[in-house]
Amino acid sequence: MYLLGYDIGSSSVKASLLNVEKNQVKCVVQYPDNEMDIISRKHGWAEQQPELWWQNFIIVTRKLLAESKVPASQIKGIGISYQMHGLVLVDKDYQVLRPSIIWCDSRGVEIGKSAFKEMGREYCLQNLLNSPGNFTASRLKWVKDNEPDIYQRVHKFMLPGDFISLKLTGEAYTTIPGLSEGIFWDFNEQKVSSELLNYYGLSEEHICDITPTFGIQGQVTKEAAALCGLKAGTPVSYRAGDQPTNALALNVMRPNEIAATSGTSGVVYGVVDKPIFDHKSRVNSFAHVNYEQNHDRIGVLLCLNGAGIQYSWMKNQIARGDRNYKDMERMVSTVPIGCDGLCILPFGNGAERMLENQNINSHIHNIQFNRHDRAHLYRAALEGVAFSFVRGVNILKEIGLKVDVMRVGNDNMFQSEVFSTTIATLLDCQIEVMDTTAAVGAARAAGVATGVYSSLEQALEGVSADVVYEPEYDGAACHRAYNYWQSCLDKALMHNAARPANLNLREALEDMELKMEEKSKELTALHLKIQARDEFLEELKNDIRDLQSENGFDHSYQLDRILKKIDNQMDRSNRWQSFEQHFDVIHGDFFKNLKSSFPGLSVSDVKLMALLKMRMNTKDIAEQLNLSVRGVETRRYRLRKKLQLDRHLALDNFVEQI
Repeated sequence: MYLLGYDIGSSSVKASLLNVEKNQVKCVVQYPDNEMDIISRKHGWAEQQPELWWQNFIIVTRKLLAESKVPASQIKGIGISYQMHGLVLVDKDYQVLRPSIIWCDSRGVEIGKSAFKEMGREYCLQNLLNSPGNFTASRLKWVKDNEPDIYQRVHKFMLPGDFISLKLTGEAYTTIPGLSEGIFWDFNEQKVSSELLNYYGLSEEHICDITPTFGIQGQVTKEAAALCGLKAGTPVSYRAGDQPTNALALNVMRPNEIAATSGTSGVVYGVVDKPIFDHKSRVNSFAHVNYEQNHDRIGVLLCLNGAGIQYSWMKNQIARGDRNYKDMERMVSTVPIGCDGLCILPFGNGAERMLENQNINSHIHNIQFNRHDRAHLYRAALEGVAFSFVRGVNILKEIGLKVDVMRVGNDNMFQSEVFSTTIATLLDCQIEVMDTTAAVGAARAAGVATGVYSSLEQALEGVSADVVYEPEYDGAACHRAYNYWQSCLDKALMHNAARPANLNLREALEDMELKMEEKSKELTALHLKIQARDEFLEELKNDIRDLQSENGFDHSYQLDRILKKIDNQMDRSNRWQSFEQHFDVIHGDFFKNLKSSFPGLSVSDVKLMALLKMRMNTKDIAEQLNLSVRGVETRRYRLRKKLQLDRHLALDNFVEQI
């Protein structure tokens, strides 16, 4: 009995066949051998043809079955891991409408920034756990705005794994973790975010039905079986993004465990038991693969663009032609911790989210020609990447993660003892190296829903460490080297901030605008609280007056004293006028313009428009005005009538223009 797992990457499609009885990987193949092409029609764009993934999927499946000589009838379940954040659009006949906008495309950056600002930092972080950023939702908005003819034909949008599952089963489904990685999922409401859809003007009808991450998500059709060599009716029973699936493969499913990988880029992926977020958006939080079952597992992802690519650059550009990584490791071991003062920053592969989206490039510090040689460069390169991982994990610690153990695969930089032991020493944790991949993890996960395994825990029982790295280096020497590296990084960040003065100024202005928006909200909230208190005291005064009129006992003197105390506590100045003055300072004579154009509006109407001007959502407005959500919607409807707005013009957009 076998389980089949796939990893649909942007470089290749990998497939793994797991022998369940022996708990061993029978066969691993990938196709193509060279990286798949990425279409870049403009600077910053990155696209691939989804049909190319499917063609490579067919080839890799036939190749796997031929090499393993395993009958397709013995495969009891199929799991799919896939490159995250991609956007695939299909029409009603499930035909692809355009190339997929994949994970490394940057066209949605500005759209996401505007959404973060206008939807409100607090809402995005509290509900979505992220800025909408350059994720799937922002890319779909880009298509809507820039390719309206295509958008009009969209029946469903999908992630890459959803598309491959569709081709296999004919069924269009997605998952909660998939929606969360696209920033569509509201963690507070436990549903697709209507706020985000409304802001972007997207239709919920375009979202595929939700299926469990672990569950029968469809069965291989006769057509797909004929193309791939699989058996018709074989269930597809798992799908998730590559980083969550890699964490699953490493048995990182519980709080205080983290998974890491360091290929071209580096990733640290931690698991927590409650929704958390980073106020600076240096890391991203998504639903983990077991979120649907427990409703309390969140994966926090840190990505480092500059990681293995730096060390491979050293090998290709600095090492002699016959040197391999094992040769470099032997040379590295001859150099002391800290590389005799040589320090390298690895951030030469684009803007780093960990550095708040700054692009500082790579730097070599303090090189001495009569002291440092190739071995020093190799170790400094390794240490530079290791130190960036440590900085990243410290960010995770800042937002609430604890690190008891780090688990890694054995096919990347963690094969280096120097690299792994440096990180283990600085973080004071164990690093467990395991012989597994995301494709193997997808295969194991596929056995849960099909009943091959009774639980996810049983599916992962065979996952164990081949090598364990301990904190064995001189801790003081490691920390001295790390602190020097950190000081070099701080200087580079300061220099980068000072160099593009116009960019720095724009960012400062954006920060000021965000702060003003928050202060405006605080001002309104304070005013409404005080107003609510005055209204309560006024009701209390009326009750006392009623008591005075109802009895003839001699309590009038005491009641008069109570009324005077209440009057002393109530500010008889016109608070609303004061509030209007402060609000106009922040929002450019909003009330003056409003009264001039619409003199017939009531105070309630004006208050509602003020809250809309601050981009408060319906729920927040309801709380501020002590109304139900339905009550706020009714007021909005009546206000539209008074303003005589065209039905095509959104009330929020109209208020924004005032």
